[in-house]
Amino acid sequence: MRHDTRRSHPGAAFDIEAPRMTAPIYAIGDIHGQLEMLETALARIEADGGPDARLIFLGDLCDRGSRSAEVIERVRAGIEEDGRNWDCVLGNHDLMLRAFVETGENGPPRLHAKDLTWMHARLGGRVTLASYGVGEDVPDASLLTAARAAVPQSHLDFIARRPLYIEEGGCLFVHAGIRPGVPLADQVEDDLVWIREGWLEYEGPLPWLVVHGHTALETPTHHGNRVNLDSGAGYGRPLSVGVFEKDAVWTLEAKGRARLLPPA
Repeated sequence: MRHDTRRSHPGAAFDIEAPRMTAPIYAIGDIHGQLEMLETALARIEADGGPDARLIFLGDLCDRGSRSAEVIERVRAGIEEDGRNWDCVLGNHDLMLRAFVETGENGPPRLHAKDLTWMHARLGGRVTLASYGVGEDVPDASLLTAARAAVPQSHLDFIARRPLYIEEGGCLFVHAGIRPGVPLADQVEDDLVWIREGWLEYEGPLPWLVVHGHTALETPTHHGNRVNLDSGAGYGRPLSVGVFEKDAVWTLEAKGRARLLPPA
C-alpha cells in the first residue's frame, strides 16, 4: 500500500503538515543512464525493505551513461505498469530530453550563457539519443527528426508527469533543492531542478529534511538541514541509496545500512 504522498507541480499548496515517517523511505540519487548500478541499488533495497519498499528517485535518469533509454523504461514501467511503490521527481536532464524532442530546444538559456548545449559532451544529450538508437553519425540538421522517431511517446509522457517535489514523512524530496525563504507553493521549476547558488551554502533551519541530488559529490553527504545523494554515478562513481526512517538517515551499501550523520 502506498504511503500518503504529496506530489506537486508549481502552484500547489499544502495546509497539512506531513506526518513523520513510520516505515523506511528509500531514495536513489542521480542515475544518469547507469542501468547496472540501478539494478544493484534496486536489489539492495528489496533485500533491506522487501518488494513493497517505498522508493523515490531524485531525477536525472538520463544523460552521460550509455543506457539512459533502458533506465527511463525501467523506472517508468515500475511506476506505471507494475504498480511498484515508487515515485520519481523531475530532474533537469530529464527535462532537457523532453524539451529537445518536443520543441527542439538544445538546452535552456542558462546553458547557452556558458557556451553549452544539451548536446555538449559535458551534458550528455548525444549519448542519451544514442541509447535510443540515434547514431552519433547523424548530422545535426537531421538530429531532431531522428530523435522524434526514436524516443517513445511513453517516455516523454512519463517525464511530463513527474512532480517537482514530493513531501513525505517529514522530508522534502526534490531534484536540485529549493530557494530558501520562499514558500513551497511559490517555488519555481527552474530553482527546483537547477538551483545551486543560494541553496548549497544555506545552513539555516528548514521545515523538512530536504533530500536532493543534482550537485555531484564524492559521497552522499548529510548537511544537517539537507542530504545530497548525488555521488556522481554519471561520472562513473557509485550510485547512492539513502534510507530515511524514524528521523535517522543511512546509506545502503553492499553489506547493508551505514549510518549517515550530519556534521558534529
